[in-house]
Amino acid sequence: MKKIRIGSGAGYAGDRLEPSLELIEHGALDYICYECLAERTIAIAQQARLKDPSKGYNALLEYRMNAALPLAHKHGVKIITNMGAANPLAAVEVVKRIARDKGISGIKIAAVYGDDVFPRIDEYRGAAVWETGEPLERLAGEIVSANAYLGCEGIVEALKRGADVVITGRVSDPALFIAPLVYEFGWKPDDWDRLGKGTVIGHLLECGGQATGGYFADPGKKDVPEPWRLGFPLIEADENGDAFITKVVGSGGVVTTDTCKEQLIYEIHDPSTYITPDVTADFSRVSFTQSGKDVVEIRGATGRARTDTLKVSIGYKDCFIGEGEISYGGPNCVERARLAREIVRRRLELRAVPTDELRMDIVGVDSLYRNDAAPLPSSPSEARLRVAARTKTREAAAAIGNEVETLYTNGPAGGGGATATVQEIISVASILIPRADAEAVVAVEEV
Repeated sequence: MKKIRIGSGAGYAGDRLEPSLELIEHGALDYICYECLAERTIAIAQQARLKDPSKGYNALLEYRMNAALPLAHKHGVKIITNMGAANPLAAVEVVKRIARDKGISGIKIAAVYGDDVFPRIDEYRGAAVWETGEPLERLAGEIVSANAYLGCEGIVEALKRGADVVITGRVSDPALFIAPLVYEFGWKPDDWDRLGKGTVIGHLLECGGQATGGYFADPGKKDVPEPWRLGFPLIEADENGDAFITKVVGSGGVVTTDTCKEQLIYEIHDPSTYITPDVTADFSRVSFTQSGKDVVEIRGATGRARTDTLKVSIGYKDCFIGEGEISYGGPNCVERARLAREIVRRRLELRAVPTDELRMDIVGVDSLYRNDAAPLPSSPSEARLRVAARTKTREAAAAIGNEVETLYTNGPAGGGGATATVQEIISVASILIPRADAEAVVAVEEV
């Protein structure tokens, strides 16, 4: 029975590079997939493209491909990634240039796009926003992007056309990994059970080192060997969708039924109804069996028909966040930090600085679990005050950090290491649109 091996090259936009190179060189892979596109990432990429039409792809594309492309070409590994973000066509040009610079020829590089529905945004003004329940037209803030989550069909088409590298815009995370299964094994677009199995494979791989112990590690409770050398996961699957997950022998990390269980339920609201563009997957009967050291067999995923709609992630200019931090050390440092917090609070009131939300935390004391009345577990020798506020204007946001910085000379005693920042925040809202409104487009270039 035919089998293929797929590796996870990244779990987010800024992930490590070395584990993916280890997989390409020692994982006996057929494919490696770099999942690098979060909800806000593509909105930020759209802004970059507006400023410069040659940009809008993942900022680490060149860094990754300079190392991964020659290695993948040497070992016959195909690369699939969503690092195209808001501009897959420009990303293809970058990879073509890298291939030429590295003396690589005879390869095909494909762009998959069609997810950008921003030009049609006015058609969806009446659509309900998931996060608020109100129509999109009532969303506060300027909309800067609107991208539909496409499925695997565009990637499959690119592979059929001989692509060695496939660069997409917004597709669902599992679609990157489902596509080679559909292409290699000839799965039909309505083979729901196999697509459900492919989805659990994609879900286990899409977050990189989480499945090999990264997000699992908890010293003394759930120990993970050599996490500084954490290996990324790979899966070997057959034409029925039966598979096992493992990692490169000798790499850091661990693959156990427990690491897999934790990753299985990560970001899953209803395990029986995990809706993707390709299938409505059912993970409720998934089972894991430890069949060897760092080898776990996966069974039991199924699926049902996909929905008639696609999710659209909308990026909009929401607000500014102003932030300031300062540290206090030595005896009575926590009380000095608390006084500093009160000073900043009163100063913002005196200046009538408008804020929509204000957070004033003492890191290590009450920044995660706010309870001023709770006794300290010990007498800390240092404390850091963090003040952050959500505001409508950049000027108001700047006032937050300014008031923290002025603590240097206006007390309490002994403050140091002050910082101040202002960020414009692109927030995300979600709507549904008819599936027919967004169709994958494939363009293939040859080097």
